[in-house]
Amino acid sequence: MILCVHLSMSSTISVLEFLAAADKPRPRSICVLFGDEPFLKRLAMQALRKLIIGDDRDVPVTTHDCEEALPQWRDVADEVATVSLFGGDSPRLVVLERADPFVTTNRQRLEDYVAKPKSSGVLLLEVDEWPANTRLYKAIDQSGLQVNCRPPEKQQGKTKSLDEAAVVKWIVGWGKSQHQISLEKDAAQLLLDLTGPSFGVLDQDLAKLALFAKSGQKVTAEMVQQIVGGWRTQTTWDLVDAAAAGDAGEALVQLDRLLQSGEHPLALVGSISWSLRRYAAATRIFQQAERRGERMGLKDALTQAGVRDWPFGALARAEERLKQLGRHRAGNIYRWLLELDLSLKGTHSADDRGRFALEQLILKMAKASPARTAAPVG
Repeated sequence: MILCVHLSMSSTISVLEFLAAADKPRPRSICVLFGDEPFLKRLAMQALRKLIIGDDRDVPVTTHDCEEALPQWRDVADEVATVSLFGGDSPRLVVLERADPFVTTNRQRLEDYVAKPKSSGVLLLEVDEWPANTRLYKAIDQSGLQVNCRPPEKQQGKTKSLDEAAVVKWIVGWGKSQHQISLEKDAAQLLLDLTGPSFGVLDQDLAKLALFAKSGQKVTAEMVQQIVGGWRTQTTWDLVDAAAAGDAGEALVQLDRLLQSGEHPLALVGSISWSLRRYAAATRIFQQAERRGERMGLKDALTQAGVRDWPFGALARAEERLKQLGRHRAGNIYRWLLELDLSLKGTHSADDRGRFALEQLILKMAKASPARTAAPVG
């Protein structure tokens, strides 16, 4: 995250908002990059450097890696206070990388510096941890801008979770601006599900997609599956198709194949969730239409949920699977996926227990006996 003293704004902002802002404030005196997402932090560092000293590579920048050698406060203070002879009108820029131990050692000195900063230079701290309950955090927040270099989060009750919508929006925008490719929203969602919120890896996968996408071609989820996911993603989709069709035996065979290839159960959740969420979304769309008194076919609901008729006949097969699942089970998919994710990150994190959790999900979708067949969605 970036904290900047003596700026025109006084708020906390996410790094994605900071990077997207057309009119970024020019930082003065002291800035702090904090967070645990290295790719976003690097982008923020580049943006700050440009704001402070411009594009002139001849302007000197003093950099210390605090984990290699912890600099003395007096040396850092002298460097910030020294006017650059070759920087023109630009302030002196002093960068302290991996500065957590420096902050711990010099917290009181930094608090004093924030109260009476030097106008001759900018001190830029790059740290992982930056607790919001400290006096230093609050002092900088009162007089500047804070930009959080962590994956974006959203509040859910008393807890926070990844803001997937914000990450998907970034993937679409970054793909267009940096890699000159246009991604459909569900393709960006699948890429996130496959990769996770690792922005450096997402950037690499977007570069890979750019090599294969033809000029003017829209990148679809199927392309993401083929180019990024490979056979493992295809096998995972086959697993989901079999499970949704009620063929638990075939789904368990596909699951065993994936696990025998070395896949960790948690690594499979992204592709499984992406596929199953479309059935859950279609169910919700269908039920909402019912409550409005509107007539809607299952194919229309599936289409609105992002299911395509590709290859030909895929939509009809998805309709049959949704009927097999039935209204009640399809309506529980969101809850099942949440429970699966939580268990694989907690009680079922071990490989054998993770397999058991995935097998339970598959069995929940198995064909019921005729006496217990659930009411179909349609």
